[in-house]
Amino acid sequence: MSGLEQRILMGNEAIAWGLLESGCTVITSYPGTPASEILGSLVRFRHEWDSAVHAEWSINEKVAYEVALANSYLGARSAVSMKQVGLNVAADPLMSSAYTGVKGGFLVISADDPGPHSSQTEQDSRFMAMSAKIPVFDPASPRQAKDMVGHALNLSEQFELPVMLRPTTRICHARQDVRISKPKVSKRKLEFHREPGRWAATPKFRYLLHLQLNEKLKHLASNPDLYPQLLNAGVDGDTCVVASGVALANTREVLEDLGLFERVPLYQVTVPYPLNPDFASQLLENFRRILVVEETYPVTELQFRQRDRVFGRLSGEVPDAGELDPERIEVLLREFLRLPSIRPRPQPEVKEKRPTLCAGCPHRAAFFAIKRALPKAIFPSDIGCYTLGLNLAAVDTVLCMGAGISMAAGFYHAHNRTGEETPRLAVTIGDSTFFHAGIPPLINAVIHKARFVLVILDNSTTAMTGYQPTPQTGRDVDGSPAPAISIQDMVKACGVRFVREADPYELKEFSALIREADAFSRAADGGVAVVIARHPCLMDRSGREASPRQQLRTNERCKGCRYCADHFECPALVYSEDEDRVHIDSTSCVGCGVCAEVCPTGAIEEQTEET
Repeated sequence: MSGLEQRILMGNEAIAWGLLESGCTVITSYPGTPASEILGSLVRFRHEWDSAVHAEWSINEKVAYEVALANSYLGARSAVSMKQVGLNVAADPLMSSAYTGVKGGFLVISADDPGPHSSQTEQDSRFMAMSAKIPVFDPASPRQAKDMVGHALNLSEQFELPVMLRPTTRICHARQDVRISKPKVSKRKLEFHREPGRWAATPKFRYLLHLQLNEKLKHLASNPDLYPQLLNAGVDGDTCVVASGVALANTREVLEDLGLFERVPLYQVTVPYPLNPDFASQLLENFRRILVVEETYPVTELQFRQRDRVFGRLSGEVPDAGELDPERIEVLLREFLRLPSIRPRPQPEVKEKRPTLCAGCPHRAAFFAIKRALPKAIFPSDIGCYTLGLNLAAVDTVLCMGAGISMAAGFYHAHNRTGEETPRLAVTIGDSTFFHAGIPPLINAVIHKARFVLVILDNSTTAMTGYQPTPQTGRDVDGSPAPAISIQDMVKACGVRFVREADPYELKEFSALIREADAFSRAADGGVAVVIARHPCLMDRSGREASPRQQLRTNERCKGCRYCADHFECPALVYSEDEDRVHIDSTSCVGCGVCAEVCPTGAIEEQTEET
C-alpha cells in the first residue's frame, strides 16, 4: 500500500484498522457481540502487514483492560475492546485508571447494543464514561469510527486520560467505504517512571488525583476541536436538533427526506461527555426549542443545565427505551416540529420462528438429559448459546456471566436454613463463561458448603460470538499453539470432589451420570458435583469432522405424538400437519443420532440400504 487507499469495511474492521494506523502496540479483548470482530479483524490485518502488535483474547474484560493499561503506563499506545455489559466487568479498573491517568494513548472501546439485539441490557456506555469522568466519542458511521480512533488516542495523550469510543450495533456491523493508510510502526521506547503517588496511590493521594482529574475535564470540555458541529450552516430559525451517534445519521436522513435539512439547524455532538459548556449556553441563547436525539440514555440532554427549552428522553419527546431507527425518529421529529403526523406503515404479518439451538448441538442433548434426570429441579444458567435451554424448560434464571453458580448457592442456602428438604439444583455454564466468571463463585460455593449439580457445557469454543478459542483449546488468537488449561484440573483445584466428564450424545449414560452427581450432592458427606459435558460445537469445522454422522429416517411407528419435536426441538425434526407425523429434514440434519434415543416409540432409526 502506498499513500491512501479506499476499502469497503465493516465498522468493527474500520476500528481495527484505525488502531493499527494509529500505532497501537497492545490490543486486548473479550468476545461479545457487537464488538467481537474488532480483535479478529485486527489479527487478520496484522498478518497482512506482518505487524508486531500484541493481540489477545483475554480471560475476561477486567483482565483485558489491565493488560492493555500496563502498556500505556510504559508510554505506548493501547486499546481494549468489549461490549457494553463487558464494561461492567471492567468497571473497577475503568474508574481507578481515570484517577491515575495514562502515559501512552489508551482507548476503551465499548460497543453498545440499543434494542437490545444480543445482550441482557441496552445500557449506555456513555453513562459509564460520565461516572468514571473520562471523555467519550460517539461515531455516526464506520468511517467516522475509524477516524475517531486516532483523534481519541491523541486526546488521551494530550490529557493523560483513558478515552472511550462508543460504537453501537448499527455502526459495528454496517459497511462503508473508508480511507485507510499504511499501519504505523511504533518506535517509542518503553519506560516505566516510578510515581508511587500516582500509580500506587493511597486514599490521600487519590483525593489529589481526583482534583487533578476534575481540572483535566474542565480544560478538555473547552477544547475547540471537540465543539459540536453545525451540519447545515446558514440555516436559521428558533428550533434546532442536537444528535449524536447513529441517531444523528438517521436524523439527518429523515430531515433530508422531509425536505427540512435546509430549514432546521442540525448539530452533531461527536463527544457527548464532557459537553462543551459554551455550546450549551449558545444554543439556549439562540433557540427557543432544542430537541436532543441520542441512544440510549440522556447523556447530552443532562448537561444542559437549563432544561425547560430542551426536549428529549427526560421530557418524553424521545422514547426512553429501544433503538431510534428512522421510522421512530420520523414520528418524533414530526411531533416536535409540529408537522402532520403519519400513520405507522402496516407491517406484513410474519410468523416468526423462535430461536433455537442448532441441529445436532451437544447442548440440546445435555439439557434433555438433565431435564429427564432431574425433572423437578431448579435450573439456574448463564450467558451464551445455551441460554436457549429455556426452550427445553431446562433454564430458569439468566442474570449475568457467572451468576448461575452463585444463584444456585443462594437457592441452596435459602432453603437449607429452614431445615426443610432443599429442591434439586442443576446449574449450566459454558466453557468460556466458566473461565471468564465461573471460577470465583465455584470456590465460594465449595467453601460455604453449598450443594448442587454443576454441568459445564464444554463445546471447545466461544460459539455465540464467533468461535474464538477458549483456554482449554490450546490455541492462541491467531491459531498458534498455546498452553491448554484443563477444566477438570481447574474444577478440582477449586475444591470439588466429584468431577466427571461425559459425552452428552450418549444420552442414557449421561442421564445416569447426572443422577449420580445429584446423589453425591445430597449425600451426608456430599457437596458441589461437577459434570463436564464434552462434545465439540458442530458449527466449528473441526467439531463437524470429529462427530459421527448417521443417515436417519422415521418409520411407520411414528404416531405423530410430537414428543421429539416439542421436547427435543431439533430444527431437523419437522412435524407435518397433513400426515400427522414427523419427518427428518436431510438438509439440516447433521446425523448425530440423539433423536433416536429421544423418541418414545422407536420411530427414528438409522437408514440402511434395506430401508
